[in-house]
Amino acid sequence: MSDTAEVQTAPTGESVLTTAEWQARALAHVERVQRWTRPYRERRSRGEAHPVYDFLFQYYSYSGGRLETWHPSAHEHLIDSPEARERFSGPAYHVLNGVIRRNMGALLPAEGETLQQVLHVLRTTRDRAPNFGCYGMHEWAMVYGGHDIRHAGIAPLRLSQEDVDALVESRPVACSHFDAFRFFAPAARPMNRIPLTWHTRYEMEQPGCIHANMDLYRWAYTAMPWIGSDLLWDCFELATTLRVLDMQAGPYDLRAFGFDPVRIETPDGREEYQQRQREMSARGGVLRTRLIEALAEAVRDLH
Repeated sequence: MSDTAEVQTAPTGESVLTTAEWQARALAHVERVQRWTRPYRERRSRGEAHPVYDFLFQYYSYSGGRLETWHPSAHEHLIDSPEARERFSGPAYHVLNGVIRRNMGALLPAEGETLQQVLHVLRTTRDRAPNFGCYGMHEWAMVYGGHDIRHAGIAPLRLSQEDVDALVESRPVACSHFDAFRFFAPAARPMNRIPLTWHTRYEMEQPGCIHANMDLYRWAYTAMPWIGSDLLWDCFELATTLRVLDMQAGPYDLRAFGFDPVRIETPDGREEYQQRQREMSARGGVLRTRLIEALAEAVRDLH
């Protein structure tokens, strides 16, 4: 079917993209994503590691190839064409009245339940008061006592182990994110002022936490393709910025990789960390709202 064939008018607030429009969007998307995926693949082929950026492809389970694959936003549909049918086929898409649309009816019950759970986590995190007093101490607690210094081979500690331990012992540790807390050195876990367990891990999530905001990327790719690649990319982009701050404030010396430290062991460093944390929390709040709106629309008819 050609782009000039008769097509039903899109409902208010929705749009129908021509083949030329979505192809241009898909090309622009893959080009911007490959600025991240290509260097990662090249490093991996050489057996090299990057202590900051590899995390985005190793901790998070979404592959570079899937990140590169463009999908329309939740409010967008595509004019039916051979190119569109080849690219956007079932079960996630179907053709109706000359338009290719998402097919939410293709969701398995377990997949629909997962989307409902993601929506719940996003809403409850949004509704809690933010905390900006952690100062990135989680990375220091992970290496307390010389435990599991993950990047030692490529990025040494920038303070002595004695000074690292002294900082952890002298500063309040208030980590609210279970997936950071679970990597604490065993001796550092009792120092955390917030009780965290696997079963209650989402009950402490709060919108000031850099990991909760980084995980917007996790929730976005969990909701793919239903929310679209533009929102997914915005969440990935925020995650990269947050990851940089996370590691700059940590105990590793990353100057060889082009990152100056945020010296949270000093008052000026803590002030810098908190200011940047607040700015990125505000960005995360906007993205969290967009994710909630897109997911709420997607699961509306699943009840």
